[in-house]
Amino acid sequence: MKTAHDLVTAAKARITEISLEQAAQAVREADVVLDVREADEYATGHLPGAVLAPRGLLEFKLSSTPELGARDLDVVVYCKTSGRAALAAAVMHDMGYTRVRSIAGGFDAWAAAGLPVVRPQQPAFE
Repeated sequence: MKTAHDLVTAAKARITEISLEQAAQAVREADVVLDVREADEYATGHLPGAVLAPRGLLEFKLSSTPELGARDLDVVVYCKTSGRAALAAAVMHDMGYTRVRSIAGGFDAWAAAGLPVVRPQQPAFE
């Protein structure tokens, strides 16, 4: 029986995973940046311009959102540490998307490197 780790390892063997050093430029040049974490994770901080498409809903969001329908979109996908993003990139490849890359280390590595993160504004009570 395969484990989640086995599935992620298999997915990473067949996708393009980019290093953190390549990620900032890839994000700037991408047609779309997909955050495949859950809504509560996204709400605490995300990459600038990222679109939320939780991993569990990804196939449905891609199929029902005309702006994401072109299979030649330049897509960068990420999650917390890279496992869900690898699975998402593999599924997108299976759906016919040809230009999908995943960020190695995910959001945690991006934020730890001091790269830009959009954080929610908290109300000020004075």
